[in-house]
Amino acid sequence: MTERVEDTVIRPGAAAGRPAGAPSAPGPVPPAGPGGVPGGAPAPAKGRAPRRARLRLTRIDPWSVMKTSFLLSIAFAVVTVVSVAMVWQVLGAAGVWDSINSTIKEGIGGEDVASFRIEDYVGTSRVLGFTMLVAAIDVVLITAAATLIAFLYNMSAALLGGVEITLAEDN
Repeated sequence: MTERVEDTVIRPGAAAGRPAGAPSAPGPVPPAGPGGVPGGAPAPAKGRAPRRARLRLTRIDPWSVMKTSFLLSIAFAVVTVVSVAMVWQVLGAAGVWDSINSTIKEGIGGEDVASFRIEDYVGTSRVLGFTMLVAAIDVVLITAAATLIAFLYNMSAALLGGVEITLAEDN
């Protein structure tokens, strides 16, 4: 990998107090030094410090936030429904519902309890229906909340200047 010379050379105009893009003063160009860099400066070392850039995040596009949060909340809803279905199937296969039914029949006793089944109250279809309802409400709420947060961030960044981020290149 070759390095561009412009990234490491101090331009004469910048050293003399002129902006980096300003034309340099007329005169001879210094001969190339040992590293091939004009002015006799040595070539940059391979172990140089990584470059850093300080950026300021002053605006977040609310439309992009809304689209992204909607897709992520849909994924969260699918994961929620699948995980509840798996837990309910494992509980049924482990015999938890039969154990609860027998415990209630033994504890309470009587003829009224003989027909009691816990699955009638917390069966898989009821629980999955309730989970889908909650997941649909969560999709709407998460999407709305993320979009509102983007608007609030834009207003506060307009007043305070935003969040400053420092990026550095990897070695």
